[in-house]
Amino acid sequence: MAQKTLITGYPRIGGNRELKKALESYWAGEIPLDELKKTAFALRKTHWLFQKEAGIDFISVNDFSYYDAMLDTCVMLGAIPQRFRSIKDADERYFAMARGNAASLAMSMTKWFNTNYHYIVPELDDGLVFKADSSKILSEYKEARELGIEGKINIIGPLTFLGLSKTAGDPYDYFDEALGAYIQVLRDIAAHAQGALIQFDEPIFVRDPSPKQLDLLKKAYAALTAVSGKLRILVTTYFEHSNEATAVLGGLPVWGIGLDFVHGARNIEGLRAVAGKRLIAGLVDGRNIWVNDAEKSLALLEDIGRFVPAEDIVISTSCSLLHAPYSLEKEGGSPLVQWLAFAQEKVRELVFIAKAFAGPKTPEISEWLRANKALIAARKSSPLITDPDTAKRTASFGAGVSREGTFAERNAVQKKAFALPELPTTTIGSFPQTSQLRALRRDVKAKRITEEAYEAGIKRVIDECIAFQEEVGLDVLVHGEPERNDMVEYFGEMLKGFHFTNNAWVQSYGSRCVKPPIIYGDVSRPYPMTVKWIAYAQSKTAKIMKGMLTGPVTILNWSFVRDDIPRSAVARQIAVSLYDEVVDLQAVGIRIVQVDEAAFKEGYPLRKENVAAYENWAVDAFRLAVSGAKKDTQIHTHMCYSDFSDSIHTIEKMDADVITIETARSGNRLLAVFQERGYANEIGPGVYDIHSPRIPDKKEFIEQIKSRLEVLAKDKIWVNPDCGLKTRKWEEVKPALKNMVEAARTFRR
Repeated sequence: MAQKTLITGYPRIGGNRELKKALESYWAGEIPLDELKKTAFALRKTHWLFQKEAGIDFISVNDFSYYDAMLDTCVMLGAIPQRFRSIKDADERYFAMARGNAASLAMSMTKWFNTNYHYIVPELDDGLVFKADSSKILSEYKEARELGIEGKINIIGPLTFLGLSKTAGDPYDYFDEALGAYIQVLRDIAAHAQGALIQFDEPIFVRDPSPKQLDLLKKAYAALTAVSGKLRILVTTYFEHSNEATAVLGGLPVWGIGLDFVHGARNIEGLRAVAGKRLIAGLVDGRNIWVNDAEKSLALLEDIGRFVPAEDIVISTSCSLLHAPYSLEKEGGSPLVQWLAFAQEKVRELVFIAKAFAGPKTPEISEWLRANKALIAARKSSPLITDPDTAKRTASFGAGVSREGTFAERNAVQKKAFALPELPTTTIGSFPQTSQLRALRRDVKAKRITEEAYEAGIKRVIDECIAFQEEVGLDVLVHGEPERNDMVEYFGEMLKGFHFTNNAWVQSYGSRCVKPPIIYGDVSRPYPMTVKWIAYAQSKTAKIMKGMLTGPVTILNWSFVRDDIPRSAVARQIAVSLYDEVVDLQAVGIRIVQVDEAAFKEGYPLRKENVAAYENWAVDAFRLAVSGAKKDTQIHTHMCYSDFSDSIHTIEKMDADVITIETARSGNRLLAVFQERGYANEIGPGVYDIHSPRIPDKKEFIEQIKSRLEVLAKDKIWVNPDCGLKTRKWEEVKPALKNMVEAARTFRR
């Protein structure tokens, strides 16, 4: 009997970022909507047919999105915020919700569990009337069927949708109304797709679910499985174990339960509840890029087989392949490439593992298993992996390292030295990355221009950035980061132990893609990484110039990380490299250094039992990185798109002099915990939403600053955008920052 296979979800951006390019062309008015839709259909067709030809049995439909699946679910349920309900055109309304428009702020974004993917946060209010809209699902299901594919329909489940929503009270107060819309969606599907398999994603249950959530889970899927039409219901979780939910689902007539055995090893403890159902066993890692250890996977399948008959096991990815790059096809001849598997390769791995488990082992399968075992062994013993000097240097720093002085002592010294005005203004670091700037970096890399010509070009951009900042009156300047392609990739290119791909793009949000580096071996800093550019910038102005570094935890969390040593050990190696950089920046006269930890929060374990260990080593890595800073060197950090209610104590332990956070879309909601805690250090609550093309006027900035002053003391507040400005255009940035500075001056007067 052939073992069945399933892909939880597939990347949608395209092998060459076709969707990104089409979206941005559409937003710029360069192509019509029909052209964008043609590109989208071509991508769906390519992805479906690849999976079919590879031998995947259950292929997802409705895993495609123009922007985000949570946003699509809002549309499916009619959960449209009040400020967008007057927009009649559905496509215009959709992108206004995602990106904002001239009249309204976009919906908030935050990280999808502990990944670097950002989702649109649903907004629920008492005026909301849920109304089912199944048109997207049915359209894509029909497309797949016309290609000979009976698609598995992916839908974000009701408990996860509500649990991740924003509302004034308890989001589960909307349970009955939302469930009614979900039931109608299933009825619509049943009317057009008898016997269809529906995958409900419910990852909320990997986060220590409450008794109330478990009770609602039972009610929801008792109702959903009762819908006529003989639909098959699969409930899947990922990123951790979900044994409490598995126990509940085991007593319901669901067709199958999907579990992640890569990041949720304890899922095996709950398998007795799966008896009589299909187990979707997530064995191929959807979040990392290393070749699957087939021997290990097959051994795990044998263990699973003690609880679930082999004929009821469906072999799957641990989660959606949305979090993996597309294909190795365009990667070069590095010896590392043979150790890697991207989305397409993971699909093929899955099929081979299924064939090997089902047996009998054909010569082709036996050869594949032999080659896989040899690859795994070669990587473990490779001299590329270890560096004794790095191990010795890292060990020389003891645990619990910290910098000079308490915050109060440092703050007194810094205020006297810097003499900044009230509500000092600054930016988070980057300025717009123009096509000319990207061409300059490409040309030097391709050796079409000399290093001297490249450096002269970068210096011209820095000069222009400084002149603009001085013109509008910003108080603390940045050099604009024109030399940097990405806030992690830039540093990784100068650190040992990192590998960079040609085309390993992963979607972060909307059309925004990132190309994470791969940490394959021990990390060290052969030479200074930022000192030359920051020192040059400081030489061109009498104002204070910030040094800009990416923190150790963010570099770790925004990379594909080696899996042969603990992540904590990798973080310390990176921290030692940054320690050296901070010391070198001080030596050339830089007295404010921003060490961004934008991804600090997303690294949090999903189970409370594992949080303390992560906090301990993550804080230790940050403190080690800045421990060389003297009292008169001010350390800033930046965190974006996070709820800090459960981590404020950890932020206090990091002890940065200034923390900047995103609040332009979220307002004072994120600041409340700082006020309640009596947070002593200074805060830059963002007042400019940089993920929207809107240009806030002075009045809007005044209202933003005024609202911040309602919860924070004036002498604690910095005025700044939410995040870096690299994705915006100069014609947006210049007037916006001018208005921001003028608004801050209004309050000083």
